[in-house]
Amino acid sequence: MPFTIAIDGPAASGKGTIARAIAQHFGFHHLDTGLLYRATGAKGGDPVEAARALRPIDMERDDLRSAEAGQAASRVAAIPEVREALVDFQRRFAMQEPGAVLDGRDIGTVICPEAALKLYVVASDEVRAARRAAELGADPARMLAELRERDARDSARATAPLRPADDAVLLDTSALSIEDAVARAIAEVARVQAG
Repeated sequence: MPFTIAIDGPAASGKGTIARAIAQHFGFHHLDTGLLYRATGAKGGDPVEAARALRPIDMERDDLRSAEAGQAASRVAAIPEVREALVDFQRRFAMQEPGAVLDGRDIGTVICPEAALKLYVVASDEVRAARRAAELGADPARMLAELRERDARDSARATAPLRPADDAVLLDTSALSIEDAVARAIAEVARVQAG
């Protein structure tokens, strides 16, 4: 049975960075599930058809890390039929040996509720806005408003809202360096592996 790690949390909390580092450290596969939604939103047209027709190459677009793609992802992710179309892809990915790390917003609650480890990564709104602004070269105040709008939409949607799984380990990265956040996450994986 593959070792599956579910990492959830709001935008710019550090979950992607942590997920990539864990995957590299343990030799696991990694899937940024947000890219599935970003690619679906970026394709335009009917979002349900776009999700059903999504191919791996669609996730290699250069514009998927933009703020616009993030907003489009949040809008299409609220459509139950889009989420349905992408669930199987994610679950198949999670079953790869020797293990897989998936990061997103509903991995521990919907996609992989039986994951060996569930992390819920958070950071203060201001820290997240500063991180995203630095990443995109954008205005921190505008990023703060956009992140709060997106958090509200992601948390309030009827299908698979953003929330921690009941058994998730909370990791607040607000005051942590990347190295410290990754070290804490790796320690959690090692603790679970040790049984």
